[in-house]
Amino acid sequence: MADQDLPQIYLTTPPEFDLGSFPAKLETVLQGAEIACLRLSLASHDEDRLTRAADAIRDVAHRADVALVIDTHVVLAKRLGLDGVHLLDGARSVRNARKELGPDAIVGAYCGQSRHDGMSAGENGADYVSFGPVSGSLGDGELAGHELFEWWSQMIEVPVVAEGNVTLDQVKTLFPVTDFFAIGEEIWATDDPLATLKSLISSMR
Repeated sequence: MADQDLPQIYLTTPPEFDLGSFPAKLETVLQGAEIACLRLSLASHDEDRLTRAADAIRDVAHRADVALVIDTHVVLAKRLGLDGVHLLDGARSVRNARKELGPDAIVGAYCGQSRHDGMSAGENGADYVSFGPVSGSLGDGELAGHELFEWWSQMIEVPVVAEGNVTLDQVKTLFPVTDFFAIGEEIWATDDPLATLKSLISSMR
């Protein structure tokens, strides 16, 4: 699948954002580029903070016909009427999340650099798996390399997401072997997020 079509963009929020100003910035990006999915990915674990953040961006996402998922919090995904959940513990919680949210919800799993976790997540009902980081010094320093995505795209039908410090060079290298790029701070930390995103997208050639 990955070698037939250009990857889609899976947008993530910054780890912290202003509830008053960020929705307008988000809307500019959602209206200016084709986005497959949006993930609420805050550093905070405070339920009130997460709820207010979800409320602030839900309508923006749905006006653009973009699904909204949340990191980790299956209970909040269900309570807030979100489209699904992105799990950060590999395959461990996939089966439970699927049971809680039902067959129509989006359930994704971040699996680091582990083929085994990715395959287990897919077998347990994940709609996609993500591997990363693809560059830089995030996490423990281990990277999800080209060979992992190439193997996955050739052997496994479950869609795969490349994430974690996605640079122009990584986009140019990985776009033939991934289905999605998860893009967040790569654009939000710049002066013009939409222009930065368009630059990343244009490098898929």
